[in-house]
Amino acid sequence: MDKISIQSYLAQLGNRKDPKTGAVSAPIYLSTAYGHPGLGQSTGYDYTRTANPTRDILQEGLAVLENGVQGFATSSGMSAIQLAFSIFPVNSHFVASRDLYGGSFRYFQDMERKGFYSFTYVDDPIDIASAIQDNTAAVYIETPTNPLMKETDIAAVAEIAKKHGLVVIVDNTFYTPLLQRPLDLGADIVVHSATKYLGGHNDLLAGAVVTNDKALGEQLAFQLNTAGGTLDAFDCWLLVRGMKTLPLRMKQHQANAKAVVAYLESEDLIKSVYYPGKGGMLSFTLHDKAYIPAVLDALNIFTFAESLGGVESLITYPTTQTHADIPVEIRESYGLTDDLLRISTGIEDPDDLIADLRQAFAKAAVTAKV
Repeated sequence: MDKISIQSYLAQLGNRKDPKTGAVSAPIYLSTAYGHPGLGQSTGYDYTRTANPTRDILQEGLAVLENGVQGFATSSGMSAIQLAFSIFPVNSHFVASRDLYGGSFRYFQDMERKGFYSFTYVDDPIDIASAIQDNTAAVYIETPTNPLMKETDIAAVAEIAKKHGLVVIVDNTFYTPLLQRPLDLGADIVVHSATKYLGGHNDLLAGAVVTNDKALGEQLAFQLNTAGGTLDAFDCWLLVRGMKTLPLRMKQHQANAKAVVAYLESEDLIKSVYYPGKGGMLSFTLHDKAYIPAVLDALNIFTFAESLGGVESLITYPTTQTHADIPVEIRESYGLTDDLLRISTGIEDPDDLIADLRQAFAKAAVTAKV
């Protein structure tokens, strides 16, 4: 038949992979070692760090989802970023987005302190040309950024980078390949915290790396096998299961985010709302940061936690959670102030989410007056 839609592909992910039994749900191959048919012979599986049948199903799905040639499943989102950077030689320089997830910034700073790599941060990645040095190897961007939700023109960045022979790495965690395919726009490597939307249920820790360049794929495969930061078979199976419903979940995440944004823009306690127009992530600032503890205490449906992308709605205070490792003077220099909260809308009824926020703001306002 003709090529099917990504929604149909994901719903069928892992099906028909065990013709002997006809299992609809793909088996979980927990074996660490695999027998060899004979001397110098292999079934294609020797040791699970190098290859695992369950992980192969997942990695094939990741590659298809991002329209790449090779996908890799790693033990966490940060291990995915580490894998992407591991292919570059010591003393390489990188240009990166200024507004970054705090864990990424922490990793970059650690690499810099140890003398492995150096980084230059730009507020607008379109300005990368002025930051390029003789030893610059790649450009790293989040789009939209975390937590200020700034979008970057990936195609424009890629055009500039290619003129200088640079690799473009994009963190696509927030939008997922359903809303944005960086490889189609000129990027070379895509990374995900698959813990988030790809998994979607706040019950696994995983990362993903996808490339559309075979040479880069060979380097990534070598580094992943050598360092061993692979995803275990059971979590691979959980991630496959989560990805089956990704299109359905993303529709509700986005619909809920738009409804919440519309409400927040009419709420008196809110100073500004940051939402790029699509996806399930948004941030907002309050007129007075003193409201924040009371708001968080009053919420019933939203959970005060620092992850995102799950079926449950979460609210995060980046200053003390996801971005605590970024020095305050740096955070505030690009607009990440201590009056900001970030929301990951789940798949609940949007009216319930709005009602929860409304009552929390009302209680916070009363508390402030007292």
